[in-house]
Amino acid sequence: MISPFIVNIDGIYDKNLFLDRYPIGQVNRALVAWDSADEYLVNYVNEHELTKNGHTLLLFNDNFGALATNFSQVKVATVSDSWVSKKGVQHNFQQNGLSTDNLTQLNSLDNLPDNVCVVLYKIPKSKSLMIDQLISIKAKYNQELIFIAADKAKEIHSSTLKLFEKYLGSTKTSLAVKKARLVFSQLDNKEVFASPFPTIWPLENTSFTIANHSAVYAREKLDIGARYFMKNLPEVTANSRVIDLGCGNGVIGLTVLAKQPAALVSFIDESYMAVASAKQNITENLPEQLAQCEFSINDCLADVEPNSVDLILCNPPFHQQNATTDHIAWQMFRDSHRVLKKGGELRIIGNRQLGYHIKLKRLFGNEKLIASNDKFVTLSAIK
Repeated sequence: MISPFIVNIDGIYDKNLFLDRYPIGQVNRALVAWDSADEYLVNYVNEHELTKNGHTLLLFNDNFGALATNFSQVKVATVSDSWVSKKGVQHNFQQNGLSTDNLTQLNSLDNLPDNVCVVLYKIPKSKSLMIDQLISIKAKYNQELIFIAADKAKEIHSSTLKLFEKYLGSTKTSLAVKKARLVFSQLDNKEVFASPFPTIWPLENTSFTIANHSAVYAREKLDIGARYFMKNLPEVTANSRVIDLGCGNGVIGLTVLAKQPAALVSFIDESYMAVASAKQNITENLPEQLAQCEFSINDCLADVEPNSVDLILCNPPFHQQNATTDHIAWQMFRDSHRVLKKGGELRIIGNRQLGYHIKLKRLFGNEKLIASNDKFVTLSAIK
């Protein structure tokens, strides 16, 4: 939804930006595109005039551009693993009439820019991603860097601060303001840690090894949802076009190809690290099938042709960054109905309490329970 982001400086309302969560038109109208940690960061930077030196301001995990839009008058580089966040930043620049001439958008696999003296860091939900990013910051910049992190106060634990101490240097926190807190780290001159990512682990009951970049779920072993889903996949015929939607590390599509080497599989996710992990896992484990695969960064199935797919396999997420929401599942299901051929199947897995059977019945006019246990259900819907 469009929400006004009003930044208060010295008691005077200085800016009034209108920000959307992206994709726009989400069902949950209570979710907004910024939080009090964004406001705290913007006010702190402005009050201390940290953008006055002409250097690039580097922003990590600025989900919808609440930070970038406020500093559009200076050189800004953003780093995000999310394609949706990248598009959200662009959308909010456009709707506020802001020029993107000073904006550089990087994904989580790009090299960090030079000529940076201030890093503003929104703490991500993933601890592994945070560690990976902190290691890259320490490796790139020197002790002159001003590093300020922010999050809701309740999310900044002593264990969080210990990670900043370990990977960057001495760390302190601000007082809480509107239930948000800032974290200040001073980079030290100690040796930089080697990144442990991507992690590599054996896929149980196979000869495969799985690579996981830091932002990808289940970084060291097969998660229980994927394990249960793999037991309940449909039979796939030769030359069927299959989509592993929200592919993560690609283990579901990999399993399909192992059972049906003549399948045509597309691995689609909005995470750059997920798609990179999936491509690495096919390349390393089934190189002879690589030519039959496509790897795409996308907002669900936005760029996929209608009536073109035989089977879609999906474990829908029920959160976007730190917000719990079912709009992504809705979008996945609607997009799946559009791109499936008549007679094509959407097969999903989800937690029992999420009620996906109701959504599938509403969209497809049918749904079938394939398997269930105390935690998960596997459901099928036919177009």
